Amino acid sequence: MNNERRQVWIFGEVLFDCFPSGEQVLGGAPFNVAWHLQALGDQPRFISRVGDDDLGKKIFQAMGKWGMDAANVQVDTQHPTGQVEINIINGEPHYTITPDSAYDFIDAAAVEEPPEKGIFYHGSLCLRNQVSRRAFFELAQRPELEMFLDVNLRSPWWRQEEVFRWLEQARWVKLNEDELRQLGFVEADIEKEMGAFLSRFQLEQLIVTRGGEGAMVVTADDEFHHVVPEAVDEVVDTVGAGDAFTAVYIHGLNCSWPVPETLQMAQRFASAVIGQRGAISTDIDFYRHFVD
Repeated sequence: MNNERRQVWIFGEVLFDCFPSGEQVLGGAPFNVAWHLQALGDQPRFISRVGDDDLGKKIFQAMGKWGMDAANVQVDTQHPTGQVEINIINGEPHYTITPDSAYDFIDAAAVEEPPEKGIFYHGSLCLRNQVSRRAFFELAQRPELEMFLDVNLRSPWWRQEEVFRWLEQARWVKLNEDELRQLGFVEADIEKEMGAFLSRFQLEQLIVTRGGEGAMVVTADDEFHHVVPEAVDEVVDTVGAGDAFTAVYIHGLNCSWPVPETLQMAQRFASAVIGQRGAISTDIDFYRHFVD
């Protein structure tokens, strides 16, 4: 790893996405981001929890084959590895998320090497339970940690006041256009909404994904950047496209890429991911263009 890069810490869920066809695909937004970052050379440290079950064993096996650091993936003897049932309706994924999964019970005391500095990524779903929420706040106290919040509003697992609290800790935030409005930022146009959001939470950058319309970024310097995706030959499913986007965006932050380049590469990678089943690839060649 380039010595100038910051250590990237990823906190949150790892689970299996279960499709109507019977396929079980490894996923969870934080895990997807960590998986992609490993392929991109960032060597992230992943903090999570799995059940003492067959699915949990499969996760350790997959991480081992991919070369990921699993030292901070805890094993829970009381709660199962997370699962999500996915149904594709009108081309969009709809999620049924199993409650009381192992990742809801992450224990800060069991983290072998607590983060002290670097980029600390987390989502919002992994903070739905007070146990993992308490662990997160305990681990996130270091002032040298730079917080990247990936907002994932999944009903009924979020409350606005809690999301606002996490936003106030963040340096960078990524969410989609619908989530921006669900949080109460409704203006005459998207740029005004984004500007109000960035100002409210004093962010360095706000990243908003817009599906087929691409993505936008506003910075603390009031610069707006916009990218439109190129046409893709085939859309297999859109599960994990946002996570793919996030991973490359974090990689760009860590490599000090300019915002327009980071935005363009993140969108390009997200477009590549929707051409396959599930959120991640086990083919390292899939990542080579983005690493180069």
